Amino acid sequence: MVIRFIVFLVINFAALGIGGFFTGSGVTSEWYLNLNKAPWTPPGWVFGAAWTTIMILFSIYLAILWPEIEEKRPLILLFGASWLLNVGWNPLFFHFQDVFIALVTIIGLTAIIIWIMFKYWNEVTYFSLLLLPYIVWLVIATSLNAYIYLKN
Repeated sequence: MVIRFIVFLVINFAALGIGGFFTGSGVTSEWYLNLNKAPWTPPGWVFGAAWTTIMILFSIYLAILWPEIEEKRPLILLFGASWLLNVGWNPLFFHFQDVFIALVTIIGLTAIIIWIMFKYWNEVTYFSLLLLPYIVWLVIATSLNAYIYLKN
């Protein structure tokens, strides 16, 4: 269990690291600072705390789920797709400043995480609740992205 957790933790934090690399100075860039942002946009530190917590919980969930399923290919595909969408959002939003495609990306990521939760509910039942903070955060992040798309 511990080794699986560490492997998933490294993979998940790699996604955050790569995404952060592509964010660059995006958060402090003139483009981002001048955007009309949602009134419920949290302070910057919340993003780091939220993603750290989410990735720890997601890694625990995956470490628990992994031995409970025989056919691992669907999980690998769903996890891989979620990983790519998670990494891809940052350059789409901050580097390319394509707010609409970033919005589509985060909606896709949200859908995949919800799909994972329900697809594997019977295998790990209440451990699926470890995904709720991820889903709640993605809904908030999606609303922030949507607000920027609609108001800029």
